[in-house]
Parts: sequence; structure tokens; C-alpha cells
Amino acid sequence: MSLMTLFITAVGLSMDAFAVAICKGLAVKKAGIKQMVLAGLWFGGFQALMPFIGYLFGSTLKEYVEKYDHWIAFILLGLIGFNMIKEALSKDDDCDCESKSGSMAVKEMFTLAVATSIDALIVGVGYAFLPDVNIGAAVGFIGVITFVLSAIGIKIGNVFGMKFKSKAEITGGVILILMGLKILLEHLGIINF
Repeated sequence: MSLMTLFITAVGLSMDAFAVAICKGLAVKKAGIKQMVLAGLWFGGFQALMPFIGYLFGSTLKEYVEKYDHWIAFILLGLIGFNMIKEALSKDDDCDCESKSGSMAVKEMFTLAVATSIDALIVGVGYAFLPDVNIGAAVGFIGVITFVLSAIGIKIGNVFGMKFKSKAEITGGVILILMGLKILLEHLGIINF
């Protein structure tokens, strides 16, 4: 898997955390460095941890489903992407109640970090079935990109409000769908990036 593919996937996965960080930014009185770094650490840390856990789990199943690995990656990324788009289009412009609080308390941030990284867990399972995935680079890209975008999301939410939340979720969904399609088409020999 190329670095560009890892980067694009990381951006797609980070969009949920980015959207929630925008909501957090709406609720904090002042979005300073401390709030931005805390959000980045929580969301980036879990976005890196979850695909690693998924990769370990998927690796145990690999020998049983190796013949269908490209289809599994395609379906998982497609479902996650469609779900992100569906959620973005079905929500009104308000944030979820859970993320409206300006609190950066451990319990709240833990809950939000886990909730926004479930899709990364599933992507990690898909990575286990791909032959050329460097899981260290993958989780590093995902964690760093999510850290940066979450920190920026806090500031954007604080300054601009909800203007970018739905667009971020839709963009993330489209990116994940396209990555799944790319994996499938490469495996079938239709394209070669």
C-alpha cells in the first residue's frame, strides 16, 4: 500500500473525529492550545490504537478468508463510507448531545474517542487481509492525521461553528468508499496505481 493511499485513508478515517472536534470547539469558551492538544491526543490516540487492534484480530482470521480478502476490504470500507455519508445527510446541523459539552473530562473524551474510532477498528481488520500493508506506518499516519485534524477542528468549531461538520463527514465517507473500490479494482487487475 502506497504512502499516498495510507494518507488518503487516514484523512477519511479522521473525518468523524474532526466533526466531533468541531462540536467540542463550539462548546468551549476559548479554544486554546491545551484544548486543541487534548482533543488531538484523545482522538488521534484512539484512531491509531483501534486499527492496530483490528489488524491483530484480522490477522488471526487471515488464513481462513485469504481468497476473499479484497472483497472484505472493499465491503468494509464501502459500508463505513456509506454510513458516514448517511449520518451526515440525516442529521440536522446540530452536534450530538454527547459532544456539545465543552468538557475535556476523561470520561467524556474516552467515550467520544472510542465512538469515533470504531470505523478505524474495522479498517484495521481489512488491513490484515491486504498483502502490502505496513501496519506501523498505517497506524502512525492515521494517528498523526487525526491528531492534527482534531486540533484544527476544535479551533474551527470555536471560530466558525457548524459550517464544515457535515461536509467533513461526507468527504470522509466518499474517501473510504473510493479506497475500497481502488483495493478491489487493483486486486482484480483492472487498475494499477
